[in-house]
Amino acid sequence: MNFHLAQANIARFKASLDDPLMKEFVDFLEPVNKLAEESEGFVWRLMDEEGRSASYIESPFKDEMMAVNISVWKDLSSLKAFVYGTVHSYFLQNKKKWFDMKGPSQFVMWWLPEGELPTLQMAKDKLETMEKNGDTPSAFSMKSIFDANGKLLV
Repeated sequence: MNFHLAQANIARFKASLDDPLMKEFVDFLEPVNKLAEESEGFVWRLMDEEGRSASYIESPFKDEMMAVNISVWKDLSSLKAFVYGTVHSYFLQNKKKWFDMKGPSQFVMWWLPEGELPTLQMAKDKLETMEKNGDTPSAFSMKSIFDANGKLLV
């Protein structure tokens, strides 16, 4: 059986998406998402019903300002190439402009069978599992990366 790498991250916006503070972030949502979709190893990303960024989906968290992003990649190297090797890295490095770093901000990865797609509830469960147990083969961060067989790589 083949596996793909799912990733989910949540963060609390500093302001609503229509606030001028969020303009740069919002202006680049679609171009950065298009770049992801065109990146080698990209499989799928969560979108709203209109095909826009998952930032427009109602949050499954109690705080409506929480943004959720979920995507699936063929492997870790594809995900890393996009996150750190494209314009996406600018937004990662400047996240304090748009996100409240005092609130919960979490990132989690997990392996799932090829062809299976993650759900919002699955992502929420994985984030809660990692928060409770730390990095494990079923839910991990960039600090402790596991392969699809559960072997610790980093």
